[in-house]
Amino acid sequence: MNKLANSTSPYLLQHANNPVNWYPWGPEALQKAKDENKLILVSIGYSACHWCHVMEHESFEDEAVAGVMNEYFVCIKVDREERPDVDQIYMSAIQLMSGRGGWPLNCICLPDQRPIYGGTYFRKNDWTSLLFNLADFYKTKPEEAEDYAVRLTEGIKQYESVAFVTEQPEYTKADLETILTTWRRYIDPVEGGFGGAPKFPMPNNSLFLMRYAHLMKDDGLAENVKLTLKKMAFGGIYDHIGGGFARYAVDGVWHVPHFEKMLYDNAQLLGLYAEAHTWNPDPLYKTIADEIITFVSRELTSPENGFYSALDADSEGKEGKFYIFTKFEIEEILGDDADLFNIYYHVTEDGNWEEEHSNVFFRREEDAELADKLGLTVDELTSRINTSRTKVLDARGKRVRPGLDNKILASWNGLMLKGLCEAYRAFNKPEYLELALKNAEFIISNLLKGAKLSRVYKKEGNSGVATFLDDYANVTDGFIALYEVTFNETWLIQAQKLADYALAHYYDKEGGVFFYTADNDEMLIARKSEMMDGVIPASNSVMARNLKKLGLFFDNEAYLEVSAQLLRNIVPHLAKYSTAYSNWTILLLDEVFGIYEVAITGNNAETKRIETEQNYIPNKIMLGGTDGSLPLLAEKFNNETRIFVCRDKTCGLPAYNVADALKQINN
Repeated sequence: MNKLANSTSPYLLQHANNPVNWYPWGPEALQKAKDENKLILVSIGYSACHWCHVMEHESFEDEAVAGVMNEYFVCIKVDREERPDVDQIYMSAIQLMSGRGGWPLNCICLPDQRPIYGGTYFRKNDWTSLLFNLADFYKTKPEEAEDYAVRLTEGIKQYESVAFVTEQPEYTKADLETILTTWRRYIDPVEGGFGGAPKFPMPNNSLFLMRYAHLMKDDGLAENVKLTLKKMAFGGIYDHIGGGFARYAVDGVWHVPHFEKMLYDNAQLLGLYAEAHTWNPDPLYKTIADEIITFVSRELTSPENGFYSALDADSEGKEGKFYIFTKFEIEEILGDDADLFNIYYHVTEDGNWEEEHSNVFFRREEDAELADKLGLTVDELTSRINTSRTKVLDARGKRVRPGLDNKILASWNGLMLKGLCEAYRAFNKPEYLELALKNAEFIISNLLKGAKLSRVYKKEGNSGVATFLDDYANVTDGFIALYEVTFNETWLIQAQKLADYALAHYYDKEGGVFFYTADNDEMLIARKSEMMDGVIPASNSVMARNLKKLGLFFDNEAYLEVSAQLLRNIVPHLAKYSTAYSNWTILLLDEVFGIYEVAITGNNAETKRIETEQNYIPNKIMLGGTDGSLPLLAEKFNNETRIFVCRDKTCGLPAYNVADALKQINN
């Protein structure tokens, strides 16, 4: 076994028996490269990554390929989910070199970690040839290698950087309309979502468009958001048997998934469908949200109530094998009910997937439309389909399961905590809140010491992995959401402590942005800031929105100014590449339309909170209860239950029912 044998990362352990002399990222490997003047080969991936498995099998398990790697390079394996800071550096390098990125990510570096070449997946022969060429290049032309490393490292430092903007602009609806002009080019009017193949859910993009459509009264955009939500829920990217979404669809119609299922996608999609139900009540949204929670509870929840990271795409060495069925298999499981099931999910004899006779389940018709076509009532159709789904789930459960990445990450747990709070906010199901509270207690007990978070939970103690801005941003966001559905100030105070720690150790006052790494953690070749929103919103945009809310909750001008500075810096970029800044643009929406501070006080505060939440007000914060110390609650408690609607440091007259409070918002 190589040097990965003692790792705790499931991804690194997958490579512990490779003939490659892998090292984990750390002082031993980095010093060895310097001492022996060897190039460093940094190979980055994650446990649920299909093409990472393919490259491992083709190249890293091959004795001859491993011999080349071991002779000429110091080989380092990195779990991108444990060390996103390392991934961020070398992903920037790959994108600067090739204009694209992804995993596996393979980067060749000088002995001092500066990159000179890289790419993603390589076939075995191409990989071996590349390694020989790079080793020869470094030996015969070290000056050229040095020159290239200098230029590439400078590019890495500038990548995603933004200028400090001092003057506070006036934000208007016209700014939002300009941003949407660019955005509309990427919207798919037929299949929903953005662009062609592959199709990624991008939940935060849909969340922004939904809020924009509502606040700007854009009916056409609203219809496209509804189309996207329906197409994703009907498509094969959604697991119709067990619940939960795969990471993306390889085609442009949401049909064939890349079968890995990630916590971060499902956490955000849970929040999206929950909020969408308040915006546009649709039973489909409620079903999807409930099934995501069921899936996460069943398959991604630890005994300690932390949430695991992912399920692999592969089982028994084949992508998707756990999830696909032949028509014959369905007939064996369901008997007389197979015909209806096969019509509903488009199962055919030939199959609808690349493997012969295999089917990925997907829907096309609405239940009412199909029931009418088949001469059934809707209730009869859905009852029979649900019974069949349970039988197929039971049969599937007897198969060899995909690998589980049982890492518990602070950042992704924060996302799931928020998703559960959004679901409870929308549907008022006590079990959602119960799961959220259990997870929050898990975070407090196992990932938090004082105000310092641990990124990765290990039963045997702190993993030693550095903690990054996304951990603080997303856990803070989760705690704020938990306060808003419980009115328990403990959670808001915890959120404030985390935000204060992030300001102390990650914020750059001169640049007006947060660094991704702390000032008291390992220094890499560049200290980067994460500014662009991707599948997960950028840690800077999440912190900007957190600080805006905390500034209002605690009447703290310092928080509000940092949030305003972050937005000032990024606004010049929003119209150029708008789809990469969706979370920032949600913050801009809040600036243009204002944020309503809805304080509900008195013995029936919880009842009024539930009633208020049934109305779609995306630009609000909620506070109150039977007591509280927040500045906005001062002198607002008496024997009566009252609702105060405040904005821009001004509160309206107290309302005694929700209808009157809503008049103050809608006028």
